[in-house]
Amino acid sequence: ILGVQANEENVAALRERLGLNRPFFVQYGSWLWNAAQGDLGKSLITGQDVTPQILQRLPATLQLAAVALLIGVLIALPAGVISALRPGSLLDVTTTVVSQIGVTIPDFWLGILLVLAFSLGLGWLPPSGYTPFQEDPWDWLQHMILPAITAGVISAAIQTRFVRSAMLEVLNQDYVRTGRAKGLRATTVIVRHALRNALIPIITIVGLQVTALLSSVVVVEVVFAWPGLGRLALNAVLDRDYPLVQGTVLTMAILLTLVNLAVDLLYFVLDPRLEYA
Repeated sequence: ILGVQANEENVAALRERLGLNRPFFVQYGSWLWNAAQGDLGKSLITGQDVTPQILQRLPATLQLAAVALLIGVLIALPAGVISALRPGSLLDVTTTVVSQIGVTIPDFWLGILLVLAFSLGLGWLPPSGYTPFQEDPWDWLQHMILPAITAGVISAAIQTRFVRSAMLEVLNQDYVRTGRAKGLRATTVIVRHALRNALIPIITIVGLQVTALLSSVVVVEVVFAWPGLGRLALNAVLDRDYPLVQGTVLTMAILLTLVNLAVDLLYFVLDPRLEYA
């Protein structure tokens, strides 16, 4: 922090200011107590409070992750279901191959490719930046499209494979064959009986994809100069701004915990049998 040429007096003064001269458990207890009250310390670089910086960047990251997840689900759910309904067909093979390719595509490469095509080439969309939704919804949407597609398409490739597998397993169950034998409409069998039961493992994968999205948005935010939490965390790591690093990591951990809790609650909604377990 002080540089390699710092003298002992400056080092001692910094240790005193940061509380590093106290025992480890005292340091951790003090940080934990302050964090519980919303005080995550001050930035070593700017001297500003960490909490307001995180709260300022958090909405942009949540919006990007939510839109990217929505894009992934809207692509993966119909693609996986249709592929499972026609196993071995040309459509199924094409979907499988495309999803396999999508899994291997790096986020930064796809983002740069989209910028070259739709921003620099066609000039349809802005290459970077962010506008708050409350200021200009249309400009917000224009800036959101490319980064959300970058993160969402790769997420869709992963989800499609699991949707297909879950649907194939459910379609072979006895109650699905019974529904077809009773003359129920195909849409009723697929939507009400097959898809509803297949959603349980799919929800698990979607929850895991939220974790992956919160990781991938770091790269996406850097490529598109998106002022989110991931970019803030990366800059904090590069600047060795340890209080800011701790604050961003803690915020990410809380978000992931809330997502896992929401997934567990959705299990009870989708599977009433769990209420009696």
